[in-house]
Amino acid sequence: MTVLRRSRRPRQPRNTPEDVLAEVQAWHREVDTQAAEVAGRLGDRLRCARGCAACCRDDITVFTVEAALIRRHCGDLIVDAQAHPEGQCAFLSSAGACRIYSFRPYVCRTQGLPLRFFDHGPHGQPVEFRDICPLNEPGEPRLDLLPEESCWTIGPAEGRLAELQRAFDGRLHRVALRDLFL
Repeated sequence: MTVLRRSRRPRQPRNTPEDVLAEVQAWHREVDTQAAEVAGRLGDRLRCARGCAACCRDDITVFTVEAALIRRHCGDLIVDAQAHPEGQCAFLSSAGACRIYSFRPYVCRTQGLPLRFFDHGPHGQPVEFRDICPLNEPGEPRLDLLPEESCWTIGPAEGRLAELQRAFDGRLHRVALRDLFL
């Protein structure tokens, strides 16, 4: 009698947490490139600059994979420095500058851009919504008339970040940026 054996395929190496953190950094660079393209289409309409911290709020949360990246690269700051007073992001300096700018999370990389997102209308149909920082709203064309490519579409990037988070630790857990200091 002939015994059939299953062919053994070499196992694909599982992503280690180190691999996922490297993927997040590469993805952040992609986001920066795409966000710069959107910002470039808006010209001087965007008033975001160093020291503008209107969007830097305490209630911002990030996936644990981005928190791990911040801990890894900014650990000395977290241990040795004081968090910015409550009300604004814990990582702001007293001058309103981001102290973790190179390792800031995704949400901070797209702040200030016109945001475009979809929700369900009263009959279940998709409805487009747009939002922008009030400091960047004035200008022509009106926000609702901006071409799609002049807006950051929420959804695709967030989906990729969720995939990276699941690869990191299998869950979709978030942490407040301020809690990194605790």
